[in-house]
Amino acid sequence: MTESVAGISIPQTPLVAAATDLVRQGTDDLLYHHSRRVFLFGALQGERRGLAPDLELLYVGAMFHDLGLTGPYRDSDLRFEVDGARAAERFLLDHGRSPAEARKVWLAIALHTTPGVPEHLDPEIALVTAGVETDVLGIGYHDLDPVRIAEVTAAHPRPNFKRQILSAFTEGVAHRPQTTFGTVNADVLAHYDPTFVRGDFVQVILDNDWPE
Repeated sequence: MTESVAGISIPQTPLVAAATDLVRQGTDDLLYHHSRRVFLFGALQGERRGLAPDLELLYVGAMFHDLGLTGPYRDSDLRFEVDGARAAERFLLDHGRSPAEARKVWLAIALHTTPGVPEHLDPEIALVTAGVETDVLGIGYHDLDPVRIAEVTAAHPRPNFKRQILSAFTEGVAHRPQTTFGTVNADVLAHYDPTFVRGDFVQVILDNDWPE
């Protein structure tokens, strides 16, 4: 039986089932429901933009995009986006998708906090970011049918989501503050970690070893 939310069909394939199981078991309700909404909002934004993504790849990108904030996936000195991207790439290769497809999802996840770039790339890359922007930032919220938004949030509720997702960001990157340099998560730590010292790009240039 086909699963559909807000008119978006969620592929009923072994790959999608495995991705759902992995993320459902490895994350809490906050990130699970957020990730599902990212897929659905990304697909809805794709309809509006006339894009035709591979829905399996979009689903994996959406479901894995915040995995680097969680459990064993965040035990690194890398950006959390890269941790999630690596996990998705391995997952796709292990499930028989091509290196090119796996790399596309790697980029979708690695770039999802880098505004102004993903929308110029492949649909799967553009729409993971579009889904994140809609769910977290409200970008494109008023471009979508309110009835369909309500159907998405009925299936995947977002109680106290704004503060909960900011807490998840903080917990996921507080042990590696250097990775937030030049990213949106520098703003998160600046708000929530009193010990955080923001990197200064201008000072990096002025203070480096070049004499001129």
